[in-house]
Amino acid sequence: MALLEARDVVSGYGDAEILHGVDIDVEEREIVTIIGPNGAGKSTMMKAVYGLIDCWSGTVTFAGEDITDLRADRVTERGMCYVPQRENVFPTLTVRENLEMGAYIEDQVSAADLEAVWERFPILEERQTQKAQTMSGGQQQMLALSSALMIDPDLLLVDEPSAGLAPDLVGDMFDRLVTIRDETDTAILMVEQNARKALSVSDRGYVLDMGENRFEGAGEELLESDDVAELYLGG
Repeated sequence: MALLEARDVVSGYGDAEILHGVDIDVEEREIVTIIGPNGAGKSTMMKAVYGLIDCWSGTVTFAGEDITDLRADRVTERGMCYVPQRENVFPTLTVRENLEMGAYIEDQVSAADLEAVWERFPILEERQTQKAQTMSGGQQQMLALSSALMIDPDLLLVDEPSAGLAPDLVGDMFDRLVTIRDETDTAILMVEQNARKALSVSDRGYVLDMGENRFEGAGEELLESDDVAELYLGG
């Protein structure tokens, strides 16, 4: 059984059905990327998995438990965290306060968890008293990821981790995600527009198109697929 199993997920917003029966699996310690054109339903799928929007039909199972109808806070308590593309830090709080908020379900903030953050992102230790809103986009993304990792999740959902980053920082961000997986055993499911970079570090990938599964396979296989390249990777 996979760590995450989403089956025949139908969901959307208001009266607009965006997902028309999507399937997604994530195994333990895997990095899985969802790619596809704008409007394909990638971020909608992420939100449906995490409980931010309702699944109109279908099921989501996490670590063997049906979480289809759970609120996002309850999903977090079970070991899944979500890093949205935008508004993913508390802008008026300091770096350290953001990390403490990330550990809100814990009885107290672990010194070991903080030390792990400092070792992974030394810049955050240097700026732990700085307000998040004064940091660069790349630094805020580091903080958002670190905040989500404060509860040592089994699965991390990341929506567009490279969005807003300077081009020379994009590769570094994907390298950091691999390091996070390797050092923490946390599986990662991400949505990403930079499909080539994301698939190059992914164990597997899914291509969504118009709210449906179009292709799936190993990251390298999708990169080498002529159909995927022509339709979704710019040829």
